[in-house]
Amino acid sequence: MSKPIKILSIFGTRPEAIKFFPLIHALDADPRFDSRVCVSGQHRGMLDQVLEIADIVPHHDLDLMQPDQTLDSLTANLLTGIGKVLDEEQPDWVVVQGDTATAMSGALAAYYRKIPVAHVEAGLRSGNIHHPWPEEVNRKIVGSFAALHFAPTETAANALKRETIDPATIHVTGNTVIDALHWITAQIENRPELAANLADLETRFSGKRIIGVTSHRRENFGGGMEAIADAIRQIAVRDDVAMIFPVHLNPNVRKVMNAELEGLDNVALIEPLDYPHFARLLDICTLMLTDSGGVQEEAPALGKPVLVMRETTERPEGVEAGTAKLVGTDTDMIVEECFKLLDDESAYAAMSTAHNPFGDGKSVSRIVEALAKS
Repeated sequence: MSKPIKILSIFGTRPEAIKFFPLIHALDADPRFDSRVCVSGQHRGMLDQVLEIADIVPHHDLDLMQPDQTLDSLTANLLTGIGKVLDEEQPDWVVVQGDTATAMSGALAAYYRKIPVAHVEAGLRSGNIHHPWPEEVNRKIVGSFAALHFAPTETAANALKRETIDPATIHVTGNTVIDALHWITAQIENRPELAANLADLETRFSGKRIIGVTSHRRENFGGGMEAIADAIRQIAVRDDVAMIFPVHLNPNVRKVMNAELEGLDNVALIEPLDYPHFARLLDICTLMLTDSGGVQEEAPALGKPVLVMRETTERPEGVEAGTAKLVGTDTDMIVEECFKLLDDESAYAAMSTAHNPFGDGKSVSRIVEALAKS
């Protein structure tokens, strides 16, 4: 038997961990691969929650999270820290996911050593280098030299082709977040206690339509966050709704939301949810208000409309398919579109039953086979 292909998977944030763990499970189970894992700790507590649930113990943990660190200092520490891991491991391939500083730095450190890079969730483009910031440029940097591009959709693949990426290196796989959601949903079904901590809120808000809220994007800090908070306050005036808002740990989010929304009867400001509880929130909500990228993919898999509180999205497939709608951070538009979904059954049905363009839950198997043939 030939020597296994040594794969080093590098990630550091909660969303990356969610999208990576089904692939790591598959690589660990496949004798064709020697699977190694390096985490940066870019998100500490939220990352650890996913690692624990998915039963993944990293071989390398750089633990680089610092309060209020700048992007340049984070990037410098990532490059040097990951570089040392690469020198020790000498992998055949480095695999990164998405658009984070960890993904960009991990890929760049590999490039400096002429180690080929496989990019999971490749080709997403908003067309605006400042929205999402800095993720749009991070993703473009990785795409400029990756040897394998695992595009979640044909739209993403076409974006890569327009950038003169060799079509032979592009594989349309679907998004691994759907694989992850199927896995965690099955886990919760077998072990309901994994997501039992929302029970009190479910009881408190019994009979009301629940709106899930997430917000954390850097480009929304300041005025955008204040406008979002204002919209939430106006929506929460309705007696027939309740809003569950796991508030991001970033102080630029917390100081605004706590100041503007604390004490409202129909708004539950709660700590960030671990993955099973977030999957449960997606399951029980009527719709999602979010500026997250991943939620635009996850919520439609459960038939939940998504109002995207951003000016642009690097996931236009959802907008085109009708599962998501861009509402920006304009307070009036957020409120108007939310009320439309709450009050117009046909508008709600059109979004909730639209085809989810982001995958069928078999993305990982396609990625594994492409890596095996590399």
